[in-house]
Amino acid sequence: MNWKAYKNELIVGLAILLMLVGFLYKQQQISGQTDASAQAGNALHDIKEVIALQQVWGDKKISKKVDKLKTLVSPSKVKWQKKSKKVTATFSTLSAKELNKVVSKILNIAVVIQKLEIKKVGPSYTMEFKCKW
Repeated sequence: MNWKAYKNELIVGLAILLMLVGFLYKQQQISGQTDASAQAGNALHDIKEVIALQQVWGDKKISKKVDKLKTLVSPSKVKWQKKSKKVTATFSTLSAKELNKVVSKILNIAVVIQKLEIKKVGPSYTMEFKCKW
């Protein structure tokens, strides 16, 4: 076969092949950049969420909010033990309304609930609660 006769066709074919390889490479780089950008966006979102949680958990007023749980019901119904950033509380002979008030306050405070045990004893309720922050 005479390659000199098909010299121009070979050059055009190689140029098209080179353009195709360049196009595929460019598409791969663009998709890689898109993936990297999405990962960076997810990482940024996670960092913002961690910062927000640190602000909530690092709040100096959490201790005061936890202490307010003691005053929701009469002192005769509460056994309260507080050690640094841990609280153990036992509420006894609570009515349904008092129990609802205490539980809703507990769930709205940014603390780690280690134990929340509620028992119904006749018409009243007993609740044991342990938390830390």
